[in-house]
Amino acid sequence: MVTTIIAVAIPIFVVAYVLYFIRVLRGPTIPDRVLAVDALSFDLVVFLIVLSILFRSPILPAVAIVLALWTYALDIFIAKYLERKEMGE
Repeated sequence: MVTTIIAVAIPIFVVAYVLYFIRVLRGPTIPDRVLAVDALSFDLVVFLIVLSILFRSPILPAVAIVLALWTYALDIFIAKYLERKEMGE
């Protein structure tokens, strides 16, 4: 049952990654690109959790948590940068 669900989920993740990557490359604005990288990162976190269930690996959830926290920190940094840029400083 789990392998069937994962076999269906993997192509969906691949399509999502391709679409996010296209959005990262084409833009059109920096916030659009940041949002695409953010979505790509959080989808990668979910995919790592799915793989950890499939492979029964105890290390992959820890890697996923670190990636999620790093992505959140990146979001905060970019939001502060864009806010500062908007204010003209």
